[in-house]
Amino acid sequence: MRDGQQSLWGMRMTAGMALPVTPLIDRVGYRVVDLTGSSQFEVLIRECRENPWDGLDLLVQSMPRSKLRAGMRSNAAVTFSVTPDALMDAWIRQLNEHGCRSFWIYDVLFNIDKMHRLAKIAKAYGSEVSGTVMYTLSPVHSDEYFADKAAQIAASPDIDTILLYDTAGVLDAERIKTLVPAIVARIGGRPLELHSNNRLGQSVQAYLAGIECGVNILHTSTRPLANGPAVPSIEVMARNVARRGHTHDIDTNLLGPIADHFEKVGKAAGYLVNQFAEYDVLSVDHQIPGGMVGTLRAQLAKHNMSDKLEEVFEETAVVRRELGYPGMATPFSQLVGIQAVLNIVTGKRYSVVPDEVLQYAAGYYGQTVAPIEPDVLDRIMASPRAKDILAEPPEQPSIEELRKRYGASNDDELILKALVPEADLERMRAAGPVKTSYPLLSSPELDQVARLMKLATSPVVEVASAGFELSLRRRG
Repeated sequence: MRDGQQSLWGMRMTAGMALPVTPLIDRVGYRVVDLTGSSQFEVLIRECRENPWDGLDLLVQSMPRSKLRAGMRSNAAVTFSVTPDALMDAWIRQLNEHGCRSFWIYDVLFNIDKMHRLAKIAKAYGSEVSGTVMYTLSPVHSDEYFADKAAQIAASPDIDTILLYDTAGVLDAERIKTLVPAIVARIGGRPLELHSNNRLGQSVQAYLAGIECGVNILHTSTRPLANGPAVPSIEVMARNVARRGHTHDIDTNLLGPIADHFEKVGKAAGYLVNQFAEYDVLSVDHQIPGGMVGTLRAQLAKHNMSDKLEEVFEETAVVRRELGYPGMATPFSQLVGIQAVLNIVTGKRYSVVPDEVLQYAAGYYGQTVAPIEPDVLDRIMASPRAKDILAEPPEQPSIEELRKRYGASNDDELILKALVPEADLERMRAAGPVKTSYPLLSSPELDQVARLMKLATSPVVEVASAGFELSLRRRG
């Protein structure tokens, strides 16, 4: 309900799309239901005109048996810029107040002190915290590098599990055999979770190898929202685990109705369902997360350059190397990808540099894994905005200052105001309360009826067709 719809639906799953089957999901036997993340809030407001707090409340109430999880970037949760610590603290407090009791907290550049600070806040509510090791392939990301970061994360008593997270699906079974034992040896007996987006079609094999090497918890999704850029399906993993002689607590009889529902909803909304992926060596080079491919396509379409997508993939691989091999997860996958698009669109590399790339180069997000290539750093710092960015390092206002700045009467409102402009919030409010269901029927005739209803000046519209008559009454 978080990764599957992020990867395939662009975070556009409204509460009403899920509520009809959440009572079933609640009974399946999942250890945790991964439910929401910061990017989802922004999309729900802007694209779906839905109050994410109200939708979250309905979902939480519908799954009383389940431990519900939220994802947290520790250093950049509001857009892709650096977020004040006080706002991050408020965010994790409010998610707890609304019923989330499990969190995966990550920082691609491993600002572990920030991860530990957020974990302590969650622990005050009795919540579970998974400290995340974001996996990526590069010459500098060795087994020892990842194991050392896992040990540093696990040093806090507020961390309950360690999560090995592979956004690009490049973690194969062979690497698992050396990496997972190295991590297990350094995390003090904590359970190890594994998440791998199945972009290359090899994540199921990685999961099975992981089980043999010490992985305790697997991340999966219902089949219509699995695979391709999303994680493997619960259907295939439950079957594979059993065939390997292991046990699980999943009630597989409930999986079919849940999958049927989300397949119908996805098709009715025009979203991707039932995906698969082929092994593409270029994907290993650029390591763009699945959820970002659609964003890149949209950016190129704005410039009438849709035919340049493959070239952008190639350029992304080069930019990632030049910027010191940042892990390709939010926000750095977006920073690298957008810079690659700008390099292609302008025809002159680094002639236009976004503020966020300047902040990254200035060290505001944390220390880079490898140095930025000197000539590229020179070009970045020659940008007209560089002096302004260097003169204004990220501020750290107090929570009281933030409430006053945004004119927020409570921290739910503060977070929404910090995420999006007031105009977006006004459109969200005008759309009315959260819908508790989603229309599954669609046809040209029904679409025509909907248009008539919008244009009608009378309270009733009559539609006549061969064999039936239909009278529809407008609300209000």
